[in-house]
Parts: sequence; C-alpha cells; structure tokens
Amino acid sequence: MPNYIRAYQAAGTFFLTIVADRRAPIFAEESARTMLHQAIEQTRLHRNFLLDAIVLLPDHLHLLMTLPEGDADFSQRIAGIKSNFTRRFLASGGPEQTRSRSRQRQRARGVWQRRFWEHTIRDPADLRAHVDYIHYNPVKHKYARCPHEWPHSSFHRFVAEGFRNYSLDKTTPNP
Repeated sequence: MPNYIRAYQAAGTFFLTIVADRRAPIFAEESARTMLHQAIEQTRLHRNFLLDAIVLLPDHLHLLMTLPEGDADFSQRIAGIKSNFTRRFLASGGPEQTRSRSRQRQRARGVWQRRFWEHTIRDPADLRAHVDYIHYNPVKHKYARCPHEWPHSSFHRFVAEGFRNYSLDKTTPNP
C-alpha cells in the first residue's frame, strides 16, 4: 500500500476534492445536500475553519478551506465531514455502494471514496486559479453553461461580496 504524504501547513489554505464512492450521484437530492451542509457546520463547531469557496456536484465536491493559526490538520476536518454526513445519510435511508471485504473489515461504509485529494495554496495567483476552478467546475462537467447558473456553489457569494475572498488575508469574515 502506498504511503501518502500530506502537505500540512499551519494556518494554510487548502484546495480539497472529496468524491462519492464509485461516483454515485448522492448529492442529486436536496435532502443529501442539506445533510452535507449540516455535516460541514457540525465539523466547523468542533474544529474551526474558514470555508472560503465550495462547489457541490452530484458525485463530488471541491472546497477551499483555511485553518486557524497553529493548526494544520485538514485531514481531521475532512474525516469529520465525511463521517457526520455518512451517519445522517445512511440513517435517512440513503443508499451505499456494495462494500468489499476489505471495507467491511475496516468498518468503512460505501458512501465516499476512501481518500481525498488536497493541494496547498501557495500564493494569490494559485488561490485565484483554484477559486476559478471551483466555480467553473459545473460548466466543465456540463451541468451549467455559466458558473452563475449553478446554484450549489459559492460563486453567488463571491459576486455579492465583490470577490473579496480572492485574498489570502485571514481576517476576511467568512459566513
């Protein structure tokens, strides 16, 4: 099994991608989107972070997360979001993918891919590129013709705030 090395950086900003197991369209229903929102908020209560940008597609999500000073553990936040959502989703009768013996032994549910993808934001240009990637993702996947047509995105907040979030300034408030 490969050893993955995560690029932990205290108070860093991270681009993260989380994918549903076998790319199942679990977020096609409003109830699942609501449960994900609740899972994110519940995780933020226990392990504070700024959610700088987000897009939610039927089978995956991308987000930009900034951690507080002295904290570099984005993995625990992703684990919190995934486990909190999984409990809610399965309790509501949401379907899970068939689990392999390995997943059964590890008590891993068939809702999410096991891993997630992360990238540490290096500078303002990198931040802009990843915010644009997040907001353009529904167009890339042909769910919308323009970013403003996709309702499950922080694009609308960015427009309303005049794109203030295009900064690595940690003092910008985050709703």
